[in-house]
Amino acid sequence: MAASLGGLGLLQGRVRLAAAAAASSPLSRPGARGLVRGGAACSPTGRGYSSEAKGEEELRVRYLDEENQGIVVLGLNRSRAKNALNKNLIKMMSKAVDALKSDKKVRTVIFRSEVPGIFCAGADLQERAKMHSSEVSSFVSKARATINEMGGTQRLPRTIGVSLAKELIFSARIVDGEEAKSIGLISHVVEQNESGDAAYRRALALAQEFLPQGPLAIRVAKLAINQGMEVDLVTGLAIEEACYAQTIPTKDRIEGLLAFKEKRPPRYKGE
Repeated sequence: MAASLGGLGLLQGRVRLAAAAAASSPLSRPGARGLVRGGAACSPTGRGYSSEAKGEEELRVRYLDEENQGIVVLGLNRSRAKNALNKNLIKMMSKAVDALKSDKKVRTVIFRSEVPGIFCAGADLQERAKMHSSEVSSFVSKARATINEMGGTQRLPRTIGVSLAKELIFSARIVDGEEAKSIGLISHVVEQNESGDAAYRRALALAQEFLPQGPLAIRVAKLAINQGMEVDLVTGLAIEEACYAQTIPTKDRIEGLLAFKEKRPPRYKGE
């Protein structure tokens, strides 16, 4: 089984992000189906990579090529710690994210595990126990800046509702993939395949759907959704209008209209 914790929103703007987990994730149980929320899963390295990470790097960055050009895979690779987030991994993730933000060729980012049977065990509690109290808040702030979907007491109620969020947080109950799907915590559940990368393959298929779309339109749509969810409907509609106004003078908008008229796929350039 493979499980995913996608939609992390790690990269703001034009880049879409997906993430995933595997069989022994806290959101999965043996024998259940895998799940994907725009996400990936742990599996052996496949074909189609233009670059390969070596050794025991805790974060592996791979740029896909050929028909998947524009997709970048970030692989968590702390096998001995079940991919728990420590200071070094957060630092590497932050560095990778900063580089991807400035790379106009990157369209979609997939987070996955390189460790069979696990996605991420959460914070590295062994390292955390050794931290001085003054270090903890700094570490959490750095982690939140890198993974801006962190903040369970605020984001979980917005996703599944206040009552159910309180129930899960107060009880620390582990939910399996089917329950996570039923309460809206993840988007897709998939049957595992023989190679153990069913969730990754589903995530890759989603990323391939994103690639042909206009990068500028995706950027403002993501901005409108993220900001609109934090305000009332009237304000949200105003945000949407302001975001759409940003696309009007762009070459991509004209290209989209022209492609529709000529009945051909659009060739967006992000301009």
